Amino acid sequence: MISIYTDENIDVLLKPLLRAKGLTVITTQEQMMIGKEDREQLEHAIKLKCAFLTHNRIHFEQLFNELVKEGKEHYGIIISARRNVYELARRIASFLDRQSAKSIKNQLWYI
Repeated sequence: MISIYTDENIDVLLKPLLRAKGLTVITTQEQMMIGKEDREQLEHAIKLKCAFLTHNRIHFEQLFNELVKEGKEHYGIIISARRNVYELARRIASFLDRQSAKSIKNQLWYI
């Protein structure tokens, strides 16, 4: 099962919407990580063994490339365009329904 760690720029309403679909979601807010640097957020997601969900394409593409250069494993980075939270929940649930933890690991995905 794939667990998701959401960046602080993700609407907190996404958590109950995805949990209703049986997904595990951990938020930046509940982890007391608001205001932390992007790299620190990603490292925290790795520690939690979660895929990282963000709207911040530019920074997380760069961080993904850094992880590749460092040979560091992660549980996937999912970058989403900003959209209605209900549409985002539908897209994420649909995407994760077609993936496994193994297939998403160490990959950069765009939704």
